[in-house]
Amino acid sequence: MQMNFSVPCLLGLEGLIADELRKMDAQNVAAQNGRVDFDGDEALLARANICSRYAERILIRMGEFHAETFEELFQGVKKIPWEMFIGEKDAFPVKGYSLSSKLFSVSDCQAIIKKAVVERLKSKYRLNWFEETGTLYQIQFSIMKDKATLFIDSTGQGLHKRGYRPTANSAPIKETLAAAMAELARVRHYHTLYDPLCGSGTILIEGAMKALNIAPGLRRTFACEKFPAISESVWRDERMRAGDLVIRDSDFRAYGSDIDGGAIQIAQENARRAGVEMKIDFSKRDVKDFTRKSEKGTVICNPPYGERMLDIKGAENIYRTLGEIFVRKPGWSYYIISPDEDFESFFGRKADKRRKLYNGMIKCQLYMYFK
Repeated sequence: MQMNFSVPCLLGLEGLIADELRKMDAQNVAAQNGRVDFDGDEALLARANICSRYAERILIRMGEFHAETFEELFQGVKKIPWEMFIGEKDAFPVKGYSLSSKLFSVSDCQAIIKKAVVERLKSKYRLNWFEETGTLYQIQFSIMKDKATLFIDSTGQGLHKRGYRPTANSAPIKETLAAAMAELARVRHYHTLYDPLCGSGTILIEGAMKALNIAPGLRRTFACEKFPAISESVWRDERMRAGDLVIRDSDFRAYGSDIDGGAIQIAQENARRAGVEMKIDFSKRDVKDFTRKSEKGTVICNPPYGERMLDIKGAENIYRTLGEIFVRKPGWSYYIISPDEDFESFFGRKADKRRKLYNGMIKCQLYMYFK
């Protein structure tokens, strides 16, 4: 069964997602602002959920149409073949958003969409009431400039929830963003990776999973695994495929340190849950005592920053320290993410390259030093 999909993502990651989807054999891949669209079958739906490192979730695109009135919204939703997925007893809650559109009341749009789906299913199943006790099909909608798009969420809990991080430090970086930084730093299975401000270890864990080609969703489940329209054999085959692609003989090593001993304990436990604990050494150490364990290395870090003056001063001092310890050295590269536009002045030199990324809603720059 051929389907259309849409992948919402952090701003700045669209190109990376488009590239990884093409490598998964996705068709008609098109990067948009904050999302990537593509076509594929059930196997590709499972593959994208299991293997995507940078996507937030995989949505099945059910329909799209122009709607300036509630009647147009109702009729457009009613034409969509919801019965392809939703059965007589299944649950189908509705959520979404509206931007720059005449239909601006989200709660009213939710109610209209729900009513339209009910009317469509009534006509198909000859029922007057739906108990909604079965499989959950989360309907999502977006109304942008009077264009309504309807989806079914195939993922459930967001794809950044890999399953290895039930606890984290106070300011964790999102797993999808950490994975993207590892890709932009071109981390490979023969590299040595460092993070001297590692916190709960997310950057190093994502770097290790990427270097060893461990699919990020290999150890978790997804909402659409319960969809009868998608065979269990599809999931079995795709998990087997992902498992076969893991690099089991690798020279990759990672070293993480942090001044917070509690964070180090959390990082070690997270690495164990992710299955990469044998590849990462963690230690309690102040960033100024950063030490190199290899002739060549890649450093990726997310230094702290604050909103209060004391926190800002502390962050600026850390930036200066990083500039002192991250010296130019053949075979070494440094990747530092920060929302501070004055980072380079505190660090002490201009980046060889910068890339705009978003850590949640916070606009940041990835400062890259490799020359």
